[in-house]
Amino acid sequence: MDARVEFRGFGFQESDDSLVPVPFPDDFRWGVFLQEHVRRFDLFSAGHTHTASVSVRVWDSRPDAEDGDWEEQAEADYESVTGDVAVWGWGRSEELIRLGRAGMWRVRVCCAGRAEVESMTRSEGTAYGVERYRIDFWPKAQ
Repeated sequence: MDARVEFRGFGFQESDDSLVPVPFPDDFRWGVFLQEHVRRFDLFSAGHTHTASVSVRVWDSRPDAEDGDWEEQAEADYESVTGDVAVWGWGRSEELIRLGRAGMWRVRVCCAGRAEVESMTRSEGTAYGVERYRIDFWPKAQ
């Protein structure tokens, strides 16, 4: 899926934003790669305004650690009330991430293309699919 990044940020939150106490972009923290919030998490992009490529995988249990040429990696907890997650950037995405159930989840975010997208957004102004994210969700052990 595509994520429309604006002012270096985009977020993932409950599809029904009335269930999110502080919806995106409120309390967005500049410079923090992965920031946890209640029923939401935000990502800090290396590029100012562009479209990032996002690949999402939902697992039944914790996946193996990611290998590859990732420039950033981080993990956080995420609570879903509905089991549906929306991506927020310049607005709400039309595509939903369907987790399959509500509950507590763990999320791992890996990113590549950061140096290139930073350079491109400074020189050319925009980029498409240069910064790439892989996001894994799995149920958090209770």
